[in-house]
Amino acid sequence: MMNSLPPKPFNWPLLIFGIVLILTIICLVYLQLPFGELLRSGENITEYLSRYTRPDFSEFPKYLWLMMITVAIAFWGTILALSLSFFLAPIAAKNLSPHPLSYRIAREILNFFRAMPDLVLALVFVAALGLGPLPGFLALGIHTTGFLGKFLAESMERVDKGVYEGVSATGTNTLQLILYAAWPSILQEAIGYTLYIFDRNVRMATVLGLVGAGGIGVELNTNLRFFNYEKAATLMLIILFTIVAIDYLSTWLRKQVL
Repeated sequence: MMNSLPPKPFNWPLLIFGIVLILTIICLVYLQLPFGELLRSGENITEYLSRYTRPDFSEFPKYLWLMMITVAIAFWGTILALSLSFFLAPIAAKNLSPHPLSYRIAREILNFFRAMPDLVLALVFVAALGLGPLPGFLALGIHTTGFLGKFLAESMERVDKGVYEGVSATGTNTLQLILYAAWPSILQEAIGYTLYIFDRNVRMATVLGLVGAGGIGVELNTNLRFFNYEKAATLMLIILFTIVAIDYLSTWLRKQVL
């Protein structure tokens, strides 16, 4: 009796490709994206962008100071996120949380912080506290706590079980276990994640300034509204160079500590 041939494996890549293709067609049909109009508007786009080719550096010291304020907002937002995560991450780690209920509460708090866009938080804080760096600092800190806390909690869950058992064998309580086993074990990861959050916060601090949350974004928004393209171009260049410099600095620091 002949052996039956084994069934052919299901072609998952082809199925995924088909689903993506169908969704793409549906989006193009229902969103009615005017790609033709975009192509026809090429000349207008080129003319508009040409208005930014003559930067005005007459107020450079002022703009540099505003950029420093923006970086400070990002820095203190990162410090706030790290401070909140220091307490929330161990509770949100399943193997360290003192109770399943506290684990679930901590996880949902992190989920809520992560789900609330920092731009929306900035609008809320600007309405409640007024214009200035404080709303931006709070918005960045709260939103990025959701990410940093989740990253750190998952890192604590990945720590080898023997590390926790070894420290527990000395008679430590939960708090001592967190301080002497969990945090030292993930220190390098915590530094890397924090640097990533700071890098990201510098970019977002600029955007939050557009809604009045302090820093260079406020000045950029003002110049764009009054069609001061030369000054706006200068602000964009300062933002670009600062972000690139911080990106290189973060990369260098990661190499030193990781």
